[in-house]
Amino acid sequence: MNICHVNLASGFSGGERQTLQLIKQQVSEGYQLTVVMNPKSELVDEVKKLGCRIILATHFTKSHSKTITQDCVAIHVHEGRAIYWALIQHLLHDVPYIVTRRIDNPMKNKWLSKLAYRKASALIGLSGEIVSKLSEFNDINKIYKIPSSPVSYSYEQNNVDDILNRYRGKFIVIHAANMLKHKGFDVTVAAAKALGVQNPRVQFLLLGDGPEREKLEQEATGLTNIQFMGKQRDMGTWFAAADLLIHPSYSEGLGSVILEAIGAGLPVIGANAGGIPDIIEHEKSGLLCEAGNYQQLAHFIDQLENDNVLYKQLQQGGKEKLKQFDISYTSSLYKGVYSHLIKVNI
Repeated sequence: MNICHVNLASGFSGGERQTLQLIKQQVSEGYQLTVVMNPKSELVDEVKKLGCRIILATHFTKSHSKTITQDCVAIHVHEGRAIYWALIQHLLHDVPYIVTRRIDNPMKNKWLSKLAYRKASALIGLSGEIVSKLSEFNDINKIYKIPSSPVSYSYEQNNVDDILNRYRGKFIVIHAANMLKHKGFDVTVAAAKALGVQNPRVQFLLLGDGPEREKLEQEATGLTNIQFMGKQRDMGTWFAAADLLIHPSYSEGLGSVILEAIGAGLPVIGANAGGIPDIIEHEKSGLLCEAGNYQQLAHFIDQLENDNVLYKQLQQGGKEKLKQFDISYTSSLYKGVYSHLIKVNI
């Protein structure tokens, strides 16, 4: 089966890692893939290793040709700019396209965006919340719920030992994300303040960077139980060294870092927001706190640090929940969508 994947992001964040994960799986299943990418993205170097046909496009108006998609069953869109590339290719060469939407923001009520989504043959939401947002302006009959799958990371034990030695005797809590307002880092800082005296064994390590960092560092002035570690690439090491991941976002499409942490054996506390409840069943596969409730977050962290039975229960529950996000299962769901397009377009 021939598929053309499109991701025009210039960076290499969760969405690009998930795109790569699906591409790797489909290559292993014998798909013939064309991948349209931004030349600035690290995704290009990763896809080159897989032997896929590569098309570079600096903008969604660039690199259009009938030969790119003439043998493809469909174009598969993976981020916001790519949908307009697919729309143009569809209008020029009548190739169907599907869209994977990864964010739980309300749909834009703008004519071009609405046209791009209306012309798509299928729309995929990673979570129930995203599906709900998609259904506001689109035909529910062409909307599917297909989750992303966790990326696994390797690590060097020496690097893990360095972190453990640095924070010996501490219960290490990590919050890993881009430092944007909706990621809830302010909730983490407030929880750190609340736990500073109550449980000095808890050490918060904030992994990430972004526009909110300076403000957050000011809010954390004087706290000894929280450190800003900056953007990290070696996530396998941090997952292996940490005791707990927290993800108190105000909104979230699904939460790929939650899946990754669970896959690495960590229990997770997340906010009851966006697609996070699709992963975390409270007291089964993790703990859910209400978005913005730092007292509840602090309480749950303290509870897990002191309750080894609950800690292990959440580890086991997370492991069971993760089976629903296995990449082979996710790939099979996409194959069903592709196969349906073939039948419709015969």
